[in-house]
Amino acid sequence: MEANVPSARSRALAVLRVRSRASAVGLLPAALAVVLVAARATGRLAGDPWPTVTLVVCVVAVLVLLVGGAFAAVVLRASPAVTPTVPLSEAAAPDLYRLVRDLADRMDVPPPSAIALTPDCDSWLEDRSHAAHRRGAARVLGGAPGPVGPESEPGAAPVLVIGSPFLWWMRVAELRAVLAPVVAGTGPSAHPDIADARGFVRGLDAAVDVGGRRGLGWIAAPARLLLRLCRTDAAEMERGVAAAASERAQGVDYGLRIVAQEQVGLAYAGWDRLLTRVALPAWRMGRWPAHLDAGVVSALTELSRRDRLAEGFTSRLGERPACDLLEQPGLIDEATSLLAARLFHGGPAEAGPDWSPVDWAAYPEEVVDRKWRTEAARLHAALDALAVPAGRPASPSAPASPAAPVSPASPAARPGSQGPSGAAGAAGPATLAAADSPSPTADAFAGPTLERVLGYLTDGGGEGAAGEALAGRITGELAREERAAGPAAGAGKARGADTLPLFPLQPPRSGRDLLADHVTAMVCCAAVDSAGATPGLDWLDGPVLLVGGDRRSDLAPRVLCLVEDGNPEPLRDWLSALGVRTEKPVRLV
Repeated sequence: MEANVPSARSRALAVLRVRSRASAVGLLPAALAVVLVAARATGRLAGDPWPTVTLVVCVVAVLVLLVGGAFAAVVLRASPAVTPTVPLSEAAAPDLYRLVRDLADRMDVPPPSAIALTPDCDSWLEDRSHAAHRRGAARVLGGAPGPVGPESEPGAAPVLVIGSPFLWWMRVAELRAVLAPVVAGTGPSAHPDIADARGFVRGLDAAVDVGGRRGLGWIAAPARLLLRLCRTDAAEMERGVAAAASERAQGVDYGLRIVAQEQVGLAYAGWDRLLTRVALPAWRMGRWPAHLDAGVVSALTELSRRDRLAEGFTSRLGERPACDLLEQPGLIDEATSLLAARLFHGGPAEAGPDWSPVDWAAYPEEVVDRKWRTEAARLHAALDALAVPAGRPASPSAPASPAAPVSPASPAARPGSQGPSGAAGAAGPATLAAADSPSPTADAFAGPTLERVLGYLTDGGGEGAAGEALAGRITGELAREERAAGPAAGAGKARGADTLPLFPLQPPRSGRDLLADHVTAMVCCAAVDSAGATPGLDWLDGPVLLVGGDRRSDLAPRVLCLVEDGNPEPLRDWLSALGVRTEKPVRLV
């Protein structure tokens, strides 16, 4: 037996002693009442005030038993936290089950009762023997596509949860080495004292959540007290279990595990970039990349190419990938990708008209181009709301002509609409006069043009009230859209799904950042429409602009120079070099 198992068991017994003492405190009034009743029955406590004392103690004992029984029932029946996963049946991954059982046999521990995948770079054992886990599995997945595995029975071994990026990035031997210490944890987990202590702590944790419901607030206070009393011992018990599992696994692929741990760190870095830079823009538009795990291979390959410290990692790609252990890796990848969208963005649990998958090949056209044009339309709608003229060019030396305010209900206030002059975004008397004038200059600059944006930010100055006003309009419009539609265009709310992200990826963006994003989108739209550029996908940075098939990464500092300093010259030089016509109307749909 490993040296750390007795230590873990002693800590488990300490946790159980907290439970025993709590039970003793709850039974103490009842024991005292029994003593008093027995003494009264035998005539040992005759006369006053013992009848009254006995009655009071009996009433208190009954109340304490009722409250204690209700609390115990809540602790025993409360639903522990259910980790959203994609369960795998043995038929869906026979080779993976075989690998895990072989590991368990070599380490002489019970095999896990089932295997499930999580869209994260982590692996662990999870006890799902509680009835609430079996009831909650279907509710958490919400009918998401993918193979369904067997549920754990009471007393069964824990479920092995594997991070799905590991299966696509790691080779079979590396995955085996990484899983060895995790699978070894089924040994200490099978000890009855450790299992009982874990169940008690999970019940208290669930009781705290139940105490947040209306009318059940009294439950949270004793549950928190008991958790404080056993917190240190429970933490030390888990450390002892982990140390025992690590010690038992040392004889299994120990040398390879050191190399595999480097791949774990690389997977964390690539997965985070893929979610925040690539998946998040699609999620915000009501689309979800259908094969995130396959994309992580491309992202990590690109990271290995760019990062000197990761050189040489791509040479392993010729070996058998761990996803070959699955019968239908594409189907499983789609299920985990949908679950990732729900966990990190709050999307619905099922695909629908407003929450549809997108393949990587269609990502530039269906996500990148649509994102740019949506943001460009929002930018021009904000300019319309600020009554910025669209009928003549604005120059750094001459401020824009004053214009009458535009009614929000008028066609000119809607992005992509056609005003009286026949151009989208027309506004005010100045616009009408320019439209009626035979001057070719006025006609050339009519509509949603990049020149309109450049002139506004230049005349007002990026540091002045103009930039702040435009950023505020965009921020307010985005907030209204999110409140009205929700994270996935309201599809989740329509089906009653939980639309709140469990692990949001990014904090709210500032108005300046949003303004820079929208100006960048407008520049990209103009480059696509008038200079032959194309939308593209970078596996680490997300949407990018391609010119002649090459990525242009020098746009961002020039946009910031305009937005923050009101200086358009660097951006104008960049546009001129590419042949972008700033006066040409941009397609917004």
